Amino acid sequence: MRRVSTLASPTLFRALATGRFEVVTGGTTLGVQHRLLQGALYGSATGCAVRRQWFRFLSGSWGRAASLGVAGALISLAGASVISEDVYAKEPPPPELVPKDVVLYQYEACPFCNKVKAFLDYYDIPYKVMEVNPISKKEIKWSDYKKVPILMVDGEQLVDSSDIIDKLRDKIHLQKSDLNPISSDNEEEKWRKWVDNHLVHVLSPNIYRNTSEALESFDYITRNGNFSFTEKITVKYAGAAAMYFVSKNLKKKYNITDERKALYDAAETWVNALNGREFLGGSKPNLADLAVFGVLRPIRYLRSGRDMVEHTHIGEWYSRMERVVGESSRIKA
Repeated sequence: MRRVSTLASPTLFRALATGRFEVVTGGTTLGVQHRLLQGALYGSATGCAVRRQWFRFLSGSWGRAASLGVAGALISLAGASVISEDVYAKEPPPPELVPKDVVLYQYEACPFCNKVKAFLDYYDIPYKVMEVNPISKKEIKWSDYKKVPILMVDGEQLVDSSDIIDKLRDKIHLQKSDLNPISSDNEEEKWRKWVDNHLVHVLSPNIYRNTSEALESFDYITRNGNFSFTEKITVKYAGAAAMYFVSKNLKKKYNITDERKALYDAAETWVNALNGREFLGGSKPNLADLAVFGVLRPIRYLRSGRDMVEHTHIGEWYSRMERVVGESSRIKA
């Protein structure tokens, strides 16, 4: 088995509103559920997502002969680097507690699927991915539960992203004190609920804010999702057009007047919650950190995500999270 690096993988498809609308293109009618399209929306050409390394590297001309001062500086930098790596080192569970067979049924651009992947990646739990076709959903025909994510863990079906994470935490015997050495249980749960009840609802109006951003989002969705050739063409253009209008309804539903301001406010709200800490959990992430990182990863390198980092203070925290979550634990045979 080979571990797959995920420097690129946002996840978009997740729930939108209930109900259905018809997308008609070239005489072909696709019954697309709002839920299906919304998931795709939440994605972003990057992140999950697409976790590209966006750390800044310093460059300069060193001269042919290094003086003792330069050598000392280099030694200091090397030492600082080692310390930093130690600070942000992962803490995988003991091998005997790691599940043997983990399969994630997902949409690559779904924020909730990315939330589960952030947990799996951080705790170095190897997993396989089954990309679900959001139109036919044939990959999950066997399940009574027709949403994603679905996580199969040693033959047991887990559903709903937050519940999946709670049960995984129990399976690998992580104590709450291990996850948040500084923050309280109430604080962690408060912000996990904030992610599910507020943050995710700000994303869709932003990634479908205008026609160009809607096309950018669906270009990523169709390139990384499980679609036939015909579906890719239809979904990209018809889906982008449909979601552009659906996003306007979402703004009304969630009382959003300015979608970018809502995104920036959410980012700053999270930064303020850190209260000077590197992570909400203190020196290492807790489940709330992983949840925020997971749902933002799909949009990080889309236009909306780039704007968010440029206009708020969330970038440093996000960079730390990219480092500590590290390489994906996704595998394939």
